[in-house]
Amino acid sequence: MSWTHLVFLSLLATLLILTLSTGVRSASVTDGREGKAAEPKGSARRVFMPEADAANFFKKRSRRSAKHEAEVLAEQRVRLSADERRREYYDEQRNEFENYVEEERDEQDERTREKTEQWREFHYDGLYPRYPRGW
Repeated sequence: MSWTHLVFLSLLATLLILTLSTGVRSASVTDGREGKAAEPKGSARRVFMPEADAANFFKKRSRRSAKHEAEVLAEQRVRLSADERRREYYDEQRNEFENYVEEERDEQDERTREKTEQWREFHYDGLYPRYPRGW
């Protein structure tokens, strides 16, 4: 059996299932000019919304219409909380880096002091004061 026969049989089976299915009659939205349709029963009532709601669903807010004040305030709160979290994160990173730099500087100063003391002890010949004024 070739692949065209398989595709044809699967499409035929799908068409048969859709025509025999009585759960859903139509998913289209009408503009209300025809007569009122019967109230949907069972699962169709839970899946689809009423015609009036469906017709106005995409008309509620277009891209050019102004946002509602509550929506603007909610977006602003989200933005402010994200800014606060970002600020706290960078403050923490900066504090950690400053602590690291301070510790490194202290260690370097200690090593330099030790090396200076060793150099002075090695080069001291006993004739002059241990720490000349010029140093």
